[in-house]
Amino acid sequence: MKALVTGIDGQVGKALLETAPEGWTCIGYRRAGLNLGDADAIVRIVGTERPDVVINAAAYTAVDKAETEQVLAHVINAKAPRVFSEVLARTGGRLVQVSTDFVFDGTGGHGYRPSDVRNPLSVYGASKAAGEDGAGSDAIIVRTSWVYAAGGANFVRTMLRLMRERDELRVVADQIGSPTWATGLARTLWGLALHNQPGIFHHRDAGVASWYDFAIAIAEEAQALGMLKRIPKIVPIATADFPTPARRPSFSVLDVSSTRAVLGDEWVHWRRNLRTMLKEERSLA
Repeated sequence: MKALVTGIDGQVGKALLETAPEGWTCIGYRRAGLNLGDADAIVRIVGTERPDVVINAAAYTAVDKAETEQVLAHVINAKAPRVFSEVLARTGGRLVQVSTDFVFDGTGGHGYRPSDVRNPLSVYGASKAAGEDGAGSDAIIVRTSWVYAAGGANFVRTMLRLMRERDELRVVADQIGSPTWATGLARTLWGLALHNQPGIFHHRDAGVASWYDFAIAIAEEAQALGMLKRIPKIVPIATADFPTPARRPSFSVLDVSSTRAVLGDEWVHWRRNLRTMLKEERSLA
């Protein structure tokens, strides 16, 4: 089997290369090697490589910046999946499209099921929802949330830096979701690719948290590993106290029961995966 993976300079793409199934030929493309804004390049590369699976892990992820770069966000997040889907319909491959909890508005009051109605609050969320539509009914669509990995650009590493620099941090406590380790997500993406059943799936680590809860855990785990000399004061604040250009869902926990039923795998708590990631981060340093 042959897989083409986009976004290998990102957290998920890198994890996909590191967890590729034995026996698979895996071809990875960085942003510079495959411009997702260039439809002709997508058609040419897929037509040449003829992969059995394309895992599109590349995306425009600058949530706040997307509010003023709407065209670019939609070209990368919405148009590119449609182009992949159209060319794969001709070559016979399957698209695995990575999506996000931001397609929901956070007012559901329960773990969001794959079939629940979408209502994105931001340009980023709307562009990813359009990307799901563009991927089409023959694709495997996997929504996830709060992704982080060692060496990546993410909340965990930002918190570590700020905790070393400051005596006090203010962190939002009224947005609830689930942290997701990129390696675990990558394994789910490969598992669903092997299962080869189209549909919408959800993946996140077990457990839920606010950003404040996540920050507290990062501090405690990092200090236990010798990565922090002291834990600064961490103050919980409301979303209204930290305004951003893009609105975020206040509750974006994803129901992953159908995914776990299909794969029959172990569902690991986010704090355990955080500990593993921090050990990897420590080894990088």
